[in-house]
Amino acid sequence: MKEFTLIFRMNDASRVKPSPEQMQERMNWLAGIASQNKLVDKGNSLLPDTKSAKTVMSEDLVTDGPYTEIKEFIVGYVIIRAEDINEAVEIAKANPIFKIGGNIEVREVLKRD
Repeated sequence: MKEFTLIFRMNDASRVKPSPEQMQERMNWLAGIASQNKLVDKGNSLLPDTKSAKTVMSEDLVTDGPYTEIKEFIVGYVIIRAEDINEAVEIAKANPIFKIGGNIEVREVLKRD
């Protein structure tokens, strides 16, 4: 089994805080992954505003906020276990973020043992 990070992206900051129903839907999705013993790390949500993020670049340049020049921002992540990227994509497809206009980037984790 390999590990994959599911990176959640949104382009509307007003939808970062889910309703109780949306939160329950997310928790059900996570519980389904955990019940298959494929949840490595339930991850975290990441706040997108300029007060909670800074971007560090080369030559000691630090800017406020996440990458503001792109129209999407990362709102969270989860780490799962899957046989291959196709299975990881199938797991990602069941996430309710698509109902509110978000998307998920699936990236294999390179272990540094």
